[in-house]
Amino acid sequence: MKQVSRSTRDIILSHTLTYFNMLNFALAGLVILSGQYKNMLFLGIVFSNSLIGIVQELKVKKLIDALSVLTADSARRIRDGKTEEVPMDELQVGDVIEVRPGDQIVADSTVLHSDELEVNESLLTGESDAVIKREGDSLFSGSFITAGTGTARIVHTGEDNYASQLVEKARTKKRASSEMQDAIAKIIRYVSYAIIPIGIALFLVQHFRVGENISDSLVNTVAGVLGMIPEGLVLLTSVSFILGVGRLAGKKALVQEMEAIEALARTNVLCLDKTGTITTGELSVQQLIPVGKISENESGKLIHDLISSFSDSNVTSDALRAHFTTGTGATATERIPFNSTRKFMGVTFNKKENYVLGAPDFLCRDKNISQTAGEYAKEGLRVLLFASCETLRKSADELGNTEPIALVLLSDCIKEDARGTFQYFAGQGVRVKIISGDNAATVSAVGRQAGVAGAEHYVNAPDLPDDWEQLKKIVKETTVFGRVSPEMKQKIIRAHQQNGDVVSMVGDGINDVLSLKDADCGIAMANGAPAAKQSAHIVLLDSDFSAMEDIVKEGRTIIANIERVSALYLTKTIYSILLCLLFTLLGKSYPFIPIQLSLIGGTAIGIPSFLLALEQHEEVTGTGFLRHVLKHSLPAAILLVITLIVLQFTGTAFHWSDDMLRTCNLLAGGIISIGVVVRVCLPMTRRRLAICLLISALFAGAILLFPSIFDVLPVTQFL
Repeated sequence: MKQVSRSTRDIILSHTLTYFNMLNFALAGLVILSGQYKNMLFLGIVFSNSLIGIVQELKVKKLIDALSVLTADSARRIRDGKTEEVPMDELQVGDVIEVRPGDQIVADSTVLHSDELEVNESLLTGESDAVIKREGDSLFSGSFITAGTGTARIVHTGEDNYASQLVEKARTKKRASSEMQDAIAKIIRYVSYAIIPIGIALFLVQHFRVGENISDSLVNTVAGVLGMIPEGLVLLTSVSFILGVGRLAGKKALVQEMEAIEALARTNVLCLDKTGTITTGELSVQQLIPVGKISENESGKLIHDLISSFSDSNVTSDALRAHFTTGTGATATERIPFNSTRKFMGVTFNKKENYVLGAPDFLCRDKNISQTAGEYAKEGLRVLLFASCETLRKSADELGNTEPIALVLLSDCIKEDARGTFQYFAGQGVRVKIISGDNAATVSAVGRQAGVAGAEHYVNAPDLPDDWEQLKKIVKETTVFGRVSPEMKQKIIRAHQQNGDVVSMVGDGINDVLSLKDADCGIAMANGAPAAKQSAHIVLLDSDFSAMEDIVKEGRTIIANIERVSALYLTKTIYSILLCLLFTLLGKSYPFIPIQLSLIGGTAIGIPSFLLALEQHEEVTGTGFLRHVLKHSLPAAILLVITLIVLQFTGTAFHWSDDMLRTCNLLAGGIISIGVVVRVCLPMTRRRLAICLLISALFAGAILLFPSIFDVLPVTQFL
């Protein structure tokens, strides 16, 4: 698997050679030309920001690199008669590998032995139908085994191999959605366009119209441009995401795309399978009910013979093998393995006796059998039909007349912590949707036992309409979907997204790959198929669905805190842009100098934002990131601009000195900025009140103790 974390070199470069850092250094150069060196204080913030980002990401990198080994691609290599699990990068041309259902092919190979081997090559060709592979056929990396077993010899490795290319395509085809980062990127793009022309215009007005000397004109221009840069917001979001990745790693969740944290936090529809999430994944045979002419004892022996004809292992076959321990000794002359599309398996004994075992609604048209199976399914039991047929074919429609022999009843074990997990999601407004390959009635019963809200509303996928608008309406009203194919899972995910939902998908199988890739946040189990892990945005390393509660809480805390404090940064950006434009039009001297903006930024933005970002607060806004932030920042920015305009004209009318005007400007900027902090702290707590008092004291103390540094009047002038 491609390494999740970036290299140390990339981390250092990404936090130092940024657009805003280069712009800040250019502005510092202008301050140096002006000779007013104290106004270079903002460079200290730039260096601190870069250092914080580098240190935090390097810490997380160390943790993630250690965890990512647990999800690395591997293969079963056969050498000297022994089978061993080895990492993909240790494979060489000529090595022989063993393949089983659920495996993703990690290197281009040629089949040496095929035991009913079937391969899904949809990631390569777009065709979803399984392809039968025989001796001499090619296996392409990126495809995955759906049925049967076999061995193959590797013919390509390294750059000639499809695997790394496919993983990269899987990552770039559908990235985790991030409304917040998209909005911030849009703000930065527009500000970047505006900085240079506004800066030039402001300098020209300061020098030629206001009459400032070159030194003061440069300093005023730097102050105007400096305030427009929301660099602290960029740092806050990146560091918050990086720390979030680290905290989630501590909860055994490997985040493969940082944006997935936000997508998960905003999720309002969570799709999942029954097995491994609601149930333990283990099955046990409860009863064998004869429905034909063959006795229960004889039916059990034939089922034993059928299951023994296949070497592949899964929970259903393991449960059947454990229960049916004796057979007739019949030898299969033809075999058709089970896969998720076919929904049955079959054998031919002695070239004349054909038997199939699978889903009753796929194998039988008998209404009495279907009704009986449906009644058991409603009780939460998994029902298989054992039947004979005229001919053995890969399609149920081509089997001819099937003669029911017996119904096999199996039960799932519901996980102890499932009910509490689903109660949490219900309380958070997240609708849980169960998408399963089993009968919908069976899954509905299991869902009700586990406490899934709305589990009584179910439908089998073959009954879903082809009309897209009708499908969108049905998925909104339905909680349990049964008999779902991989392609239908994908359609259900997309239908929810077109309904305006943010959808997360939990999966672990090869049939989940398409839906994991299309979900806003795909979550895979570490013990799942390699293809599922590569397609997912987050991998649960303990393969424990109950961990989702802690992971969602962490994600929502991160995003809620960023949403709250983003208003502090954007307030400064908005009022700086407005001030540059208005003071250019009015021909007035810019009201701040860089060191004053550094004071406002440090006390009313930097300190409170990082303290508030540490809070445990899970209420993510549902109104949209930008709208929510502007609701707080825009009124404050407009109020400050109006206040400063009034102060300029008041100062002219009353003949205030420049020092007096600068003092009033700084007080207005600081008071209104602190007011924004107070507003985002509502409802007020003791901790938040302490933060507000701390920054107020720091702001007032800086002005009172160091008036000359900040170019304001000392307090003695007002006494």
